[in-house]
Amino acid sequence: MFDPLSLKYDGAGLVPAIAQDAASGEVLMMAWMNAEAVARTLQTGRVTYWSRSRQGFWVKGESSGHVQELVEMRVDCDRDCLLVLVRQAGPACHTNRRSCFYTAIREGAEVEIMTPMA
Repeated sequence: MFDPLSLKYDGAGLVPAIAQDAASGEVLMMAWMNAEAVARTLQTGRVTYWSRSRQGFWVKGESSGHVQELVEMRVDCDRDCLLVLVRQAGPACHTNRRSCFYTAIREGAEVEIMTPMA
């Protein structure tokens, strides 16, 4: 059985978690998890993060309806980062975009490459 405490957390007890669309491979967002958020995600199938600003658990989509359903959780080779493969309902970003990575650096300039969803 997987033990969330086997991961390498930073000084604040957090590990980065990258959310990726399980079907398309699109990178959606990055957020933080602590051991309890990892455990809750695995137990419930609803991706749960640790909000540093709110200092509390954040179940993705709890208030917006833009739920992330866990398909698979992967651990990187150093055990200090997670890849969370999800089924994303609606936008992943709080700016109402599909992905938080909607700005590219092209020829030295920032370019918005994704508009908010309708």
